[in-house]
Amino acid sequence: MARRMILYAAGLVLLVVFSLALYAHFHPAQGVLVLEYHHIADRVDDPEGALVERYYVPTEDFAAQLDYLKAEGYETITMLEFSKAAKGKGNLPEKPVIVTFDDGYEDNYTQALPLLEERGMKAVFYVVTNDIGLPGYMTWDNLFDMERRGMEIGSHTANHIPLTTLPPENQREELRLSKLMLEWKGLKTIYSFSYPTGAYDAGIVAMLAEEDYLTAVTGEAGLNNVETNPYLLHRVNIPPPHFGLTEFRLRLMKADIAARLDVRLSQLPDGVRTGIETLRAKLRGDE
Repeated sequence: MARRMILYAAGLVLLVVFSLALYAHFHPAQGVLVLEYHHIADRVDDPEGALVERYYVPTEDFAAQLDYLKAEGYETITMLEFSKAAKGKGNLPEKPVIVTFDDGYEDNYTQALPLLEERGMKAVFYVVTNDIGLPGYMTWDNLFDMERRGMEIGSHTANHIPLTTLPPENQREELRLSKLMLEWKGLKTIYSFSYPTGAYDAGIVAMLAEEDYLTAVTGEAGLNNVETNPYLLHRVNIPPPHFGLTEFRLRLMKADIAARLDVRLSQLPDGVRTGIETLRAKLRGDE
């Protein structure tokens, strides 16, 4: 009896997920899609020599994903362009997408950049300032060249430490010093930020505004619009695919479904919504 109930429940969950996916396919939600990448290479070894499989997408798969986005009518924009549009100082394309990279690995310059340029696309690269120039990471010359070629550079802190593990004074140092270093070296003003490991809390969000950042990206799936908190922008992680473009499409669908769930959440009574949001925060480790 128990086994039958488990199978019934599992079947019901699959039916709901399939129904949502089918609806999302034929009735896509509106919003700005943000994709999260790390390495673009056929094999990646981190500076310590350990293979970091879950952080790299092979070049052939990355190229196919970019081609899919173009075929589906997506146009790449930068975070600064999104921020301007959100403030009424610019217009967005019909299907905007922001391609982002975390950590500042060397293959972002040698592999990702050429593939993006071949397709007339742009991206945002979040770098850890104290890693710049180290083996396996981009150099300052790489960053200057990227910027000249239409890419946006953002901050990923000075040392890539989860900010929620630090006292407030050290949190601010990580936000401030990384931005100042990038700007002092001669890069354009840094307006966008990526939370290391996706960890943040209300205090860190407030600090970003105080330190003159305009946007920040999380690791939480969904879509973004002018009403989205600019320091809590949704982003979909793209891991190495095991099922080609089918898996990539499912990742995009995940953002769509998450956006729909957020809309439904906003329509719930205050007490219910607050309880669900508190639970989500605990699951993320914010509390």
